[in-house]
Amino acid sequence: MLWSGCRRFGARLGCLPGGLRVLVQTGHRSLTSCIDPSMGLNEEQKEFQKVAFDFAAREMAPNMAEWDQKELFPVDVMRKAAQLGFGGVYIQTDVGGSGLSRLDTSVIFEALATGCTSTTAYISIHNMCAWMIDSFGNEEQRHKFCPPLCTMEKFASYCLTEPGSGSDAASLLTSAKKQGDHYILNGSKAFISGAGESDIYVVMCRTGGPGPKGISCIVVEKGTPGLSFGKKEKKEETLREDLVLATSLSNGRRVVPFASLIKNKVKLIGDDCGYFSNPRRTLSSCGSKSWVLKPIPHRLPSPGKAALPAGLLGNHAVPDFCQVGWNSQPTRAVIFEDCAVPVANRIGSEGQGFLIAVRGLNGGRINIASCSLGAAHASVILTRDHLNVRKQFGEPLASNQYLQFTLADMATRLVAARLMVRNAAVALQEERKDAVALCSMAKLFATDECFAICNQALQMHGGYGYLKDYAVQQYVRDSRVHQILEGSNEVMRILISRSLLQE
Repeated sequence: MLWSGCRRFGARLGCLPGGLRVLVQTGHRSLTSCIDPSMGLNEEQKEFQKVAFDFAAREMAPNMAEWDQKELFPVDVMRKAAQLGFGGVYIQTDVGGSGLSRLDTSVIFEALATGCTSTTAYISIHNMCAWMIDSFGNEEQRHKFCPPLCTMEKFASYCLTEPGSGSDAASLLTSAKKQGDHYILNGSKAFISGAGESDIYVVMCRTGGPGPKGISCIVVEKGTPGLSFGKKEKKEETLREDLVLATSLSNGRRVVPFASLIKNKVKLIGDDCGYFSNPRRTLSSCGSKSWVLKPIPHRLPSPGKAALPAGLLGNHAVPDFCQVGWNSQPTRAVIFEDCAVPVANRIGSEGQGFLIAVRGLNGGRINIASCSLGAAHASVILTRDHLNVRKQFGEPLASNQYLQFTLADMATRLVAARLMVRNAAVALQEERKDAVALCSMAKLFATDECFAICNQALQMHGGYGYLKDYAVQQYVRDSRVHQILEGSNEVMRILISRSLLQE
């Protein structure tokens, strides 16, 4: 599929913006030659890269700002990307994937991210979900789920993080209890990219005891009764009554769907219920189950409103999400209430879910680091162009030696990060023993350095860089979260040090 895309798009390079045109032409040297991302690639990889850069420049970059400001999920453009093979880059060809390597994938995602980092990041998560099904699913599951994912007729979301379990993913609480030929899921997931829009949810849930060995992987399809989503809309003050922080007098605190309290006839008590429209609402008591409830606010109350209830700050809650960046992909809570899913939708065996999650994240870290590379590369080029055009004190900024040195440092850190990411991608493809540590190193170094590059680029644009008319600020906002997700960079340090200390 990807080669057909190369044939259609490979020759159409003439009208690209100047900076990007240099990136997709081989045999030309210019001011960007020292950071040329095609260096070290074979001819096939250069063709893939050309296609991705061309698509990014034509279909993504012109729309990037609008998608961000209007919070649009660009379904049609992503499906065009899938026609080029980008919906299943490293998925096997027998189920519609492109069958490319991890290095090829990194090259493609870096190129796409120059056009829109946020959208490319979602595409990378979608690919990771499809890979999990392709790698750990049985033949029936692979042929059922993967083909529509590779064409992006259907979209996928990865559901691991919960309100109370982020870095400590093995402590997740979403349960899946087996009843006959179905699992009954209850719980909630937080910060899920694509939630509400995606059709396939790859869910890590607890089918056994505590710890990683009690976790299984189940595919939940959109429309399944009991599956619902948190709200996405921005509001001045959103007070959620569908999700509340419940403190049991006997069982501690947890986030629960309000509807489940009604269903279980749980009694609401305490003055801390004051944020509800009907704070004294009392339901029939069910045994000794009495809960003190606190609704989960979207943000701090407006001036003149009462202060937050004591103890609410710092609790792990599921808010309506209004993000700094990544606005071209919806982010919502995913909620399961007696959600019945066929046992046939379990990927792998019971208790294998945490292994599947970790294996998927190793690749996800390379993918997200590659998106950071794209944002940083675009920022360096924008900065170079700005320095050549902008004049202060009667001469271009490019003549200022301090700014020259700073640009040189940015370029050096970019190339170093790229080499580290590509080295880790090869190690992962070859299933080397050091792959986990190298992927962690690459994610840590690349996302830290690339965010610093984008941030420095904004600084060198001066006040203009802080305007939304200038793309550099969006690269800053969209790349910042890469230091947090797919395993925070603090967790990357744990994995790296553990690898060293266990030798």
